[in-house]
Amino acid sequence: MIRWSSVIAAVLLLALTGPARADQLTLKVVSIADGDTFTGLDSQNRKVKVRLHGIDAPETGQAFGTVARKALGDLIQGKSVEVEEVDRDRYGRVVGKVRVGGVYVNREQVAKGLAWRYVQYDRRGEFTQVEHAARAARTGLWADANPVPPWEWRKSERERKAAARRS
Repeated sequence: MIRWSSVIAAVLLLALTGPARADQLTLKVVSIADGDTFTGLDSQNRKVKVRLHGIDAPETGQAFGTVARKALGDLIQGKSVEVEEVDRDRYGRVVGKVRVGGVYVNREQVAKGLAWRYVQYDRRGEFTQVEHAARAARTGLWADANPVPPWEWRKSERERKAAARRS
């Protein structure tokens, strides 16, 4: 005889916990675009662009942009990384949580003061404490008297270029 209460409890438990796990990728890192984006090869040798979830690193033309890119490269270039896919962005990139050798890469970039917590995407506040600690210690970009968030820098660059076209 089936115990319906057990069946109902199991179904409810599955419904409340959601999917068992997100898509997982193992990639060999072949290039670093900037402090929060890289390209890797999957098991079929296909290129996969990955954007680190929940953080935003300075752009290459911005203060600390080159340092952030180098730090990401030092951490993952040429290595095999595990990517937990969170989303896909409008450019088709995998947005993910990246780990290499037990190190959570997204968190590491923020801890080194080489990326901001990207508030609109880090809804759970996963990087809040580590960013506060980096700020307090004046680590990386937080040593700058007036660090400019990348989203503000990109906006000002778009406005500057639009003004130049109008001139």
